[in-house]
Amino acid sequence: MADKVVLYYFNGRGKMESIRWLLTVAEVEFDEVHLRTREDYEKLLRDGDLMFQQVPLVEMDGMKLIQSKAILHYIAGKYDLFGKDLKERVMIEMYSEGLIDLMEMMMKLIFMGDTTAEKENILNKAKNRYLPVFEKVLIETVHLVGGKVSLADVLLTECTLMLEELFVGILGDFRNIKSFQGRMTSIPAITRFLLPGSKRRPPPDEVYKNTVMEVLQFKLP
Repeated sequence: MADKVVLYYFNGRGKMESIRWLLTVAEVEFDEVHLRTREDYEKLLRDGDLMFQQVPLVEMDGMKLIQSKAILHYIAGKYDLFGKDLKERVMIEMYSEGLIDLMEMMMKLIFMGDTTAEKENILNKAKNRYLPVFEKVLIETVHLVGGKVSLADVLLTECTLMLEELFVGILGDFRNIKSFQGRMTSIPAITRFLLPGSKRRPPPDEVYKNTVMEVLQFKLP
């Protein structure tokens, strides 16, 4: 069907996971095509589907969308998750950019050898640079921007759950964020997404790492 949303990516989180989260909150059904071999990737190149030779790729509304932030912005705009005006939108974008920066630090861990120093760096930045911003905002509001769920709320929920996987108890000093997380995970669509067997991907493992390295043909430094 022309209107079917299809995601082209690895069978893992990476930069596609936030897109899965946002589509879930928007209650948009989607299918996935997983890249498992170099040939899968090269076929997308031959077909002219990868503008900059990069995934994620999302087929949606008759378009083939690339660049994860552009995809997130399109979905957020289409499903009223991007604020009511330009001022709200820019706040959502600022919060989202920070959260994406933090999540990308965590995404890279699977491709590192000794992760001890980098985990300490992530923990320090999370507790001293990123989480305090959201803790302060959530003192007086239920959602980050505009009094309703937005892209920024979805990314904050995803990010805090990722952080808790790495650092148990990290939200102990961030009560407002923890309460926010509880409210968000009580949304029926998110509750279902967090159940076993959903389209949420598990934390990356060696299979995911090796597949990405084979498909994209890169080697660890």
